[in-house]
Parts: sequence; structure tokens; C-alpha cells
Amino acid sequence: MAVIKVSNLTRKFKDLVAVNDVSLEIEERECFGLLGPNGAGKTSLIRMITAVSPPTAGTIMVLGKDLSQHASEVKTRLGVVPQIENFDPDLRVMHNLLTYARYFDIPSKEARKRAMEVLKLFQLEEKQKSQIRELSGGMKHRLLIARGLINRPEILILDEPTIGLDPQAKHLVWQKLRQLKAQGVTQLLCTQNMEEATLLCDRVAIMHLGKVLALDTPQALIRHHVGNKVWEIEVPADKEQLIKAINELKLEYEETGHAIEVFHLDDEMAKNLADFSPRPRPATLEDVFFRLTGRLLVE
Repeated sequence: MAVIKVSNLTRKFKDLVAVNDVSLEIEERECFGLLGPNGAGKTSLIRMITAVSPPTAGTIMVLGKDLSQHASEVKTRLGVVPQIENFDPDLRVMHNLLTYARYFDIPSKEARKRAMEVLKLFQLEEKQKSQIRELSGGMKHRLLIARGLINRPEILILDEPTIGLDPQAKHLVWQKLRQLKAQGVTQLLCTQNMEEATLLCDRVAIMHLGKVLALDTPQALIRHHVGNKVWEIEVPADKEQLIKAINELKLEYEETGHAIEVFHLDDEMAKNLADFSPRPRPATLEDVFFRLTGRLLVE
């Protein structure tokens, strides 16, 4: 069952079309990933789904409710984890959580109980009396997620939850997100971390310039767009001969500056390129990302 359904969604800012006629469904209990370069429209899409920003056109259904008519009710059932920390610097860790709980009319005693639960979940219980400025960047990120769980949401929406984290903190967050998913919490994950999307997401939508270019499981996207392996060939002096040989095999390829990457090439066909010493490596979601969105920086 789809717990989030957006249909023909568009968001315009004067002449800029941030989200362009997007339709997608997010199923109950899945982790759904949004991937895309800066300016792809991911954050604009999330802001509409969380009723922060109104759509220019299209409809949004969340938990069976039309968001345009039931925004307040839907918000009580969502947990939102922003990319940028926005705690009250004048309040200690526990009081930040207790203050946030008031937005959901959670009784004081129950709010304190839940606050301790989420602090323990992210190994922050010893920091409950600390000032926000005393926390490391990783601790603040974990506290953001903990805060987003205070109302025990049915859907957790995360915008770049592990950006800037060290490997230990990142893997702790991943572990806890898997745990929450196993408990039935649906997750919408906006990320630029390809490893994160591959490990956590059941399905991924790749966005670029406001549109969804591809949507499937990470493994299916890799198989369809690049194959199970990517063969790398250092650009030789007789580059034209290499390109001719690739074209004769009717293969897709891409020049990356120092090398040429060949896709959908199996071991038997690779023998035809043996003179150019192709080297195989496992294909990744990052390969798909570059194939669909390009390698140029988008500002």
C-alpha cells in the first residue's frame, strides 16, 4: 500500500521549475531514496511532501489523506530530519527534545520518557544535560534524527542524514535506520551518498533538473543502465581504433578524461578488446548516477 503518492507534482519559483510534473509512490515499510545532484529538485519535493511549501500544480496523498486539506493531521504522523541543524542554542539537549514534543501535545511525563528512549537509541543519553554547542557535528546529526522520532512517526523523512559524519557515526546511523525500518517505519531518504542509497534503500528515484529520470531497486538500476561490471580502459595513443572496436561491438561507453568506461560488456566480448587491456570492476549506483545526470557540475 502506498503511504505517499504524488501525482503530476510541479513547483515553480518565478521562471525556475524546481520540480517538473513528478509522479511517484512510496510503499508502506520501505526505505525510498531520492538521489540527484544539487538543484535536482529533491529538497523542493521533500518540502512539498512535508507541507512546508505548497505545490504549484499536482496532488499529494500522505497516509490516505489529501495533504492540501489535512496538512496539520498528517504532520503529526511524520518525523522530519532536516539537513541543517536547527536546535535552540539556549536550551540543553533534553530541553530541546521536550520543547519539540510540545508541538505534538505529548504530555510532559511521556515526553521525557520518549526523549530518554531516543537518546539511548543514538547513544546520546550521557549528553542529555549538555549545551548544544558542546556537541560534536556527529552528535548533532544523531540528535536531529532522535528529535524526529519523538512523536513516534509512521513515516520518517530524512534530508542528507549522514553528511559530514565520520565512518563510525555514519554506520551507527545506518544501523539505527535499518532497525527502525524493521519496526515498520517507512523512510524517505534524500541523499547524495551512493553507498548509503545502495545499502539502505529498497527503491531509488534519480532526479535531475526537476524530473525523475529513473526509478527502481538499486540493483535493477545498475543492471539496466551499466551492467554488472564496468570495464575501464586507459585512453591509448590510438584512441580512434579503440572507439572503432567498441562501436563494432555495439557497446555503450563514456570518456572520463583519463579512461574510457565500457558498459554491458561480458567476459567473452571483452576478448575482442584484449589489445587495449580492459580492467573490470563491479558496477555501482554511482555509475548509474553519472550516466543519467552527467559529470559536469550543476550550480
